[in-house]
Amino acid sequence: MAGKLGHLLTRLHLARSRSPAAAADVPRGHLAVYVGEGRKRLVVPTACLSHPAFVTMLKRVEDEFGFDHRCGGLTIPCASEGDFADIVGGMDVH
Repeated sequence: MAGKLGHLLTRLHLARSRSPAAAADVPRGHLAVYVGEGRKRLVVPTACLSHPAFVTMLKRVEDEFGFDHRCGGLTIPCASEGDFADIVGGMDVH
């Protein structure tokens, strides 16, 4: 993965390796994201990152908000928790 998304994933990996206690509740093969105005923390499979609907959503987030968020994780502020759950729930990530 190249470009800004690849850079973001590298930053997430570096942050996780520096803070193992914060990532203790995130199983291998998953990542934490912060969704909606309330920044609810959700754990999703990393396989979602290659799903076209997820990639489209991330590109929209980048265009509208950028990826420089201060909460230490991937923030998806433009989606409500329900919309995000619908997108992720509809993915076949196995």
